[in-house]
Amino acid sequence: MKRLKLVPLAHLMLFVLLFSGVALADRDAEIRDLKLEKEKLNSEIQKLNRQIASTDSMLKADDSRYKTLTQRYKADTERRRSEIDTLNNKIKAVAGELQTERDKQARAKNRSDNVAAKRKALRAELAGISKKLETQVAETLPWERESRLDRVKSLTRDIESGNASEEEAFSRLKSLIAEETKFGDEVAIINSPLTRKNGELINASILRIGNQWMVYSDENGTVFGTLVRKVENGKVNYDWNEDLNLEERAAVRLAIDVKQAKKPPQIVNLPVSLSVVGGER
Repeated sequence: MKRLKLVPLAHLMLFVLLFSGVALADRDAEIRDLKLEKEKLNSEIQKLNRQIASTDSMLKADDSRYKTLTQRYKADTERRRSEIDTLNNKIKAVAGELQTERDKQARAKNRSDNVAAKRKALRAELAGISKKLETQVAETLPWERESRLDRVKSLTRDIESGNASEEEAFSRLKSLIAEETKFGDEVAIINSPLTRKNGELINASILRIGNQWMVYSDENGTVFGTLVRKVENGKVNYDWNEDLNLEERAAVRLAIDVKQAKKPPQIVNLPVSLSVVGGER
């Protein structure tokens, strides 16, 4: 039987010590590594804490700013709503004023239309009166008749064409009627060439009595005549009647002398069945 060879105790203890030293060295390294990791983690935690603190501060600042912005937004919104309400009220007021003005314009237009209609009717009436006056003048004695008729026709044309306003037309028509009224009321005499019925041209004294009758006598007092009004086919014509008797001739001569103030004023019975009160007028 072999005998075991024993390792010396000293060698064994040296081995144990060497092995234990290696193990402790590894643990120290591990501890150092852990401490470094811990320090690294602590550093990271501190960094995170600082970041968290900074974030909290930023969040608090953002929250304050948010609240401020919210308040400003609310205030601005309220201000804008107030401005919008004010504008709406102004718009309503202006719309009311505009409607009032439109109503006024409508009423004014109605009044204007009424005035225009009345003016149109008045113009038509004035034109009608002027035309009637034309007819009357055309049927009066041939004493400046053409010039008198031209004035009336001119007025009618101006009324119908609109060249004369209603006021002007009324004024002119009033003047023409006054002239014709005066013409019909007066007794006048002129010395003028006259064409007899037989075509002979003589110098005559022509006496006009209103707008309906005329008589004449030649300058020698030998030829006499009265103007006779005739209506033929609805048209008025005038013609001299020279077939007078002695009494009628004497009456014509006397009327002319009275008008020329050669005889005192007196009533003269003319063959035209009218009386003439003498004297210059």
